[in-house]
Amino acid sequence: MTLASPLLLMLAFLIKITSPGPVFFLQERVGLDGSLFRVMKFRTMQTDAEKETGPVWAKKNDPRTTSVGRILRRFSLDELPQLFNVLRGEMSLVGPRPERPFFVERFKDEIPKYLDRHRVKTGMTGWAQVNGLRGNAPIDERTKYDVYYVENWSLVFDAKIILKTLRAVLFGKDAY
Repeated sequence: MTLASPLLLMLAFLIKITSPGPVFFLQERVGLDGSLFRVMKFRTMQTDAEKETGPVWAKKNDPRTTSVGRILRRFSLDELPQLFNVLRGEMSLVGPRPERPFFVERFKDEIPKYLDRHRVKTGMTGWAQVNGLRGNAPIDERTKYDVYYVENWSLVFDAKIILKTLRAVLFGKDAY
């Protein structure tokens, strides 16, 4: 965190001077064994972005995204404040991405083995994400990758995912 603090401060400053509203976006998510926690991210969208639509996933060229938010999302820099969630023990660096209670309730009966994703801590990055299944990718496909991760976890597997994450952040095109 000490090494990342200059970058975090610079990004916070850019968000604050380019769009009205808070720097951070806090949102309730479902973690290990169905526990609820508030995930922390840099705000990349206009405030009250879901006021008219209700819960929806971000999409490519989402008009709700701020100018700085587009850059943050492209390089996944909006996720950096989740390091605080990791330090608090609410998340891990690697694991299935945490989802909102609205979507967990919706998918738990629709998608086979969906709740198996919650047998481990959620993560900042995961097997589904490094395989191109981010954002509004089909939830049944993401779940298959998440369950595979849960059933095949190892330190070596985590290291592989972290290395693939670095590659995806630097060269990937599917972040929005």
